[in-house]
Amino acid sequence: MTRLSVESLAADTVEPITSAGHAQLGIAVLAGIAVIVLLITQFKLHAFLALTIGSLALGAFAGAPLDKAIVSFTTGLGTTVAGVGVLIALGAILGKLLADSGGADQIVDTILARAGGRAMPWAMVLIASVIGLPLFFEVGIVLLIPVVLMVAKRGNYSLMRIGIPALAGLSVMHGLIPPHPGPLVAIDAVGANLGLTLALGILVAIPTVIIAGPVFSKYAARWVDVPAPDRMIPARASEDLEKRPGFGATIATMLLPVVLMLAKALVDIVVDDPTHMVQRVFDVIGSPLIALLAAVIVGMFTLGRAAGFTKDRLSTTVEKSLAPIAGILLIVGAGGGFKQTLIDSGVGQMILDISKDWSIPALLLAWLIAVAIRLATGSATVATISAAGLVAPLAADMSTAHVSLLVLAIGAGSLFFSHVNDAGFWLVKEYFGLNVGQTLKTWSVMETIISVVAGGLVLLLSLVI
Repeated sequence: MTRLSVESLAADTVEPITSAGHAQLGIAVLAGIAVIVLLITQFKLHAFLALTIGSLALGAFAGAPLDKAIVSFTTGLGTTVAGVGVLIALGAILGKLLADSGGADQIVDTILARAGGRAMPWAMVLIASVIGLPLFFEVGIVLLIPVVLMVAKRGNYSLMRIGIPALAGLSVMHGLIPPHPGPLVAIDAVGANLGLTLALGILVAIPTVIIAGPVFSKYAARWVDVPAPDRMIPARASEDLEKRPGFGATIATMLLPVVLMLAKALVDIVVDDPTHMVQRVFDVIGSPLIALLAAVIVGMFTLGRAAGFTKDRLSTTVEKSLAPIAGILLIVGAGGGFKQTLIDSGVGQMILDISKDWSIPALLLAWLIAVAIRLATGSATVATISAAGLVAPLAADMSTAHVSLLVLAIGAGSLFFSHVNDAGFWLVKEYFGLNVGQTLKTWSVMETIISVVAGGLVLLLSLVI
């Protein structure tokens, strides 16, 4: 089974740092999560600090010696950053190249020039999904907002009819498709096969984004009929450029890492011989590190140099791409520390022991845990990391395909009902000029549809594979 990092989660090989019983451990989990939720929602503390304090609180409530809780937390932080930190950085560089070179504008303009009328919501889904592959959700929103507002205004479309499909495309990519941070961390935590998870994620994502995007946008446009706010239309990156990369080259660059990772998964299935030269080659070029690194290097030529960037401009672009992800890396790392504290405290094993007596399927349990943490913290990434740590032991007796589905169930649950404790909620509200009620009826309902549909599809897939 392919792992993103060389370490194992060691849920079965490491002695728990505490001998607390199930009741005390259960209380410790609830108390630790409650500390995190309280610090994020009431005290507005940064998620990195909240997760750090919550991890130590969890260890204390579980009766673990503080020095051992600290070791668990720092070990989990280190191994998580080692596993996914470089991938997040490479994704950020690729996304910045796409935005600054005008490549994103080229994709948008080309598709919009060939779409109109009823096809426009579908075009917006396609644009958001392609652009959303290498971009963090917040960056994708900022990049797509000018397009959404301009299309709605120039074409006299309902803002929701155009905006909801774009948001759905971005959100589905963010929750279900690696190399986004949430799915990568979940893959790392439960030891899933990345290529298979990517393939199954795409299979789940397509019908999910259709239902939550173009289909739901018809109803959202009736419920909330607002014009595009002029004040929120910012300048586009390509307006300051003399030239920009071609459509085909841009699309090929964006899809390169996905194609390489899927090719590796296919070769693993067809060849199924770790000593075979073909499989060994694809194990290398299809690894997420090499796939993303290749896309970044290719992108420097197909995007950066094609836009007329000098070597200095390319260097500046790369440098600027890394600064904004410091917070994300720290949150993901602290989430990994929290996950490791859960595992080392014996909480994961407790979940495994208790769930044996339940009739609830493991995939549904993972979805429900992610939903609960999402509703409480407002963060899809925190929900994904925490849920993955809790249910990681359940993966031990699963097939390779079902471990990948476990990742997708967690990702689907982490998107459930975004509300006032989610930064994305306020981002959408302000950009689209909505009030709180209108944002709940559109954005929040859309997120819930994504979560429920994707979760349902994961359960259906588990019955046939």
